[in-house]
Amino acid sequence: MEILPAIDLKDGKAVRLTKGLMQSAKVYSDEPWQVAKMFEEMGSEWLHLVDLNGAFAGEPKNLEQIAKIRKHCNLKLELGGGIRDEKTIQKYSELGIDRVILGSIALKNPTFVKQMCKKYRVVVGIDAIDGFVAVEGWAEKSTMKATDLAQEFANVGVEAIICTDVGRDGMLSGVNIDFTLSIAEASGIATIASGGLKDIEDIKALSLKQKIAGVIVEKAFYEERIDLLEAFKLASTAKSALKY
Repeated sequence: MEILPAIDLKDGKAVRLTKGLMQSAKVYSDEPWQVAKMFEEMGSEWLHLVDLNGAFAGEPKNLEQIAKIRKHCNLKLELGGGIRDEKTIQKYSELGIDRVILGSIALKNPTFVKQMCKKYRVVVGIDAIDGFVAVEGWAEKSTMKATDLAQEFANVGVEAIICTDVGRDGMLSGVNIDFTLSIAEASGIATIASGGLKDIEDIKALSLKQKIAGVIVEKAFYEERIDLLEAFKLASTAKSALKY
């Protein structure tokens, strides 16, 4: 299981939201690249980035900070937030982003996502409110079931699905493991849990589920509820066990 520390960008700063509400933003760093470097030094392989302003605007809004992060660390970077066309994907690819996360566009234009999978490394972001897909920076709830959308992308080249229970995001109330498993089973794609991680016990519970490929670590780290070094060690042990 992969541990992916997260940095959410708002107005050039590293923040965390509660239930996806922009007005709930709490600033954790004015220099996000320094946070990224810290994650690298702790032993992380991946960094999960979200351009929050971009998610609402539908276009990149934190390019300067994203470029700084790429310049100052050697982590593998996945990035989401407002990516709605191939021009933006190309821009991020040229900037050195390893894979892009397509969220709202995955619901509105699944054919586009399937086409992009043939050219780029693509992750689909499925964020849900009460089991239904949330779009436009989580400001709207669609009529599409999250599991139905996940099934849409089976066997088309999507590298992973990141699924978020919006109601738990930023609440430190525990990951919705059943929801994550339902997405994994519907799609057959490596599925990464997001939203609500509270402590190392969540990591232990997730590591027992072979269908769950990873977890995004967000507020629990920033609020000092979890020791990332312990989490990386636990994940590494789980990977080794699977090999045998």
